[in-house]
Amino acid sequence: MDFLRSLSIAASGLKAQSGRMRVISENIANADSTASTPGGNPYQRKIPTFRVALDRELGAEVVELGRVEKDKSAFASKFEPGHPAANAAGYVLTPNVNSLVEQMDMREAQRSYEANLGVIGATRRMVARTLEILRA
Repeated sequence: MDFLRSLSIAASGLKAQSGRMRVISENIANADSTASTPGGNPYQRKIPTFRVALDRELGAEVVELGRVEKDKSAFASKFEPGHPAANAAGYVLTPNVNSLVEQMDMREAQRSYEANLGVIGATRRMVARTLEILRA
């Protein structure tokens, strides 16, 4: 039963980190997306959150991807009077996405994902070894 519980917890971590990487990828992909109308707002960075859930079947707490919230930090602006999204003063708002921060977040999510894969691999090896011992 403990093997199943550890697999379930690690699998929930894989799913949560996978969702986190999806949100980060969307942020990176839209790092240069400006508004489609003059004076409009560009892409707004999204921030993934996590929450703890109870798996009643196993009696274990697991992690899940929670709400994806909008980053409330200010947009940067740059002077481009010929841009289609420029306001009356010639400034274009740019997304509040910092590619360096997103890459660091992606690396952290990737490492967490790999750690959960390691737990699954170790659990599988323990189950296999236990079966070998029982057969002997």
